[in-house]
Formats: sequence, C-alpha cells, structure tokens
Amino acid sequence: MHAIITGGSSGIGEALGRELARRGWAVSLLARRQDLVERIASELPKALGVACDVSDAASVRDAVRTAEEKFGPCDLAVANAGISVFNHAARFSLEDAERVLRVNVFGMLYLFDAVIPGMVARRSGRFAGIASIAGHRALPTSGPYSASKAAMQTLLEASRIELVPHGVGVSVINPGFVDTPIVSKNRFRMPFLLQAPEAARIIADGLERGKRVIEFPTPMSFLMRTVRILPTALYEWAMVPYARKSNR
Repeated sequence: MHAIITGGSSGIGEALGRELARRGWAVSLLARRQDLVERIASELPKALGVACDVSDAASVRDAVRTAEEKFGPCDLAVANAGISVFNHAARFSLEDAERVLRVNVFGMLYLFDAVIPGMVARRSGRFAGIASIAGHRALPTSGPYSASKAAMQTLLEASRIELVPHGVGVSVINPGFVDTPIVSKNRFRMPFLLQAPEAARIIADGLERGKRVIEFPTPMSFLMRTVRILPTALYEWAMVPYARKSNR
C-alpha cells in the first residue's frame, strides 16, 4: 500500500505519514522543504521525501511520478498542504488571498489531476483532502481560508459521487483546531485543541475504513454544524464584535 501526502514536512502531514508508516504503508511525503522532508522520510521504515511546490502543477506531477517509480501506483493520495493568512476585509490583501487559494484549492486540484487518471484506470484507490470545520461557515479575518476549505469540501463531494462507478473513493477530512504551525499565530483560545499525532490516528482510522467524511473532534463538529444553521442576521450579530476587535 502506497500513500502520497502533500505538506508532509510538518503538522498533520508529517504526523499522518508517521502513523501510516507505523501501520505498514509505504509513504511518499511531498513538501517544499527538501532537507526536512527527506530527514523525516529517513526516520520511517519505507518512505520517500520529495521536494514539491503544490502551487505548481508540473512540480506536483513530477513529484507523483518520482514517488510511483519508487513505490508503485498510489493507493491513497492526501491533499494536506495548506496555509492560512489573516485577511480582514477592511485591510484586504489580494496577494494573500490568492496565495491561500492557490495552495489550498489549486494544490489539491493539482494532486487530483496527477493521481486520479491512474486510479480510474486501475479502478481502485482513494483521494482525500484535508479541508476544515472552518469550511462550514465564514469566519471573520479568515474569509479566504474559510472559502478555500468550503471549496475543497464541495469539490470533493462532487468528485466522490462522480467516481463511485469507477471504483475510486473520496474522503473529506474536516479537522477542528490541531496544534500545528498553521494555528500557531492564532491570537485566541482554541477550543478542543488536539495534538497532531492524535489527529493523525483519527484520520488514518477513517481512511482505512473508507469513510466519506472524517470530522473531529465531535464537540467542535457539533458546534460548527449548529452555527451553520443559525439565521444569517443572528450569526452576523454575534460575530461583528469579534471582527471589529480584530480590525484594531
């Protein structure tokens, strides 16, 4: 079994690579930081670290080709690479918004493009995207990030339906707050914060069971799905004070 994971040099990507390796998977970790990802791969029993820029389609295709030459066809591809940048609409940064969407959304699509044709031809395999509970409803100061995760959820849901006849599974992974570099700059108390190894175990369990949606932790999932159905006026009334404070 061969898994390819983008963003494999830190956070959930690194932890998931270690967890899958512990379970007997061959793991290819893709990341921009070549020295770091190669060092992590060297610590695992059957792993490869490949330099890759997920915002460049050719780089992703080349990395997948290198990984499959080493370990054979990809059985599981996980689009994990992601970034988050504070972006208040009153001080909007187009450059930052484009960067978030390019890495989070197009990075996933480039991996999808690189692995899905082979999976369809073999009539086997699973594609997963690390979206977020934040994709359920817009969060002030994180509009582009929330939008990117909502886009990932929608794209993956459509793909799951379309790929059923071809024997290919698709999983949407929606974590809450996980203690990784992407949340280290948050200036608020993060409820139900999980450590990356715990998140990786939950994700690996769900993927090996073929779950369509892997969402955790349960209290955070329940909270955000409740918020999702609040009337728009009520939600805005509750969030405007936070948005105003964040703009100071």
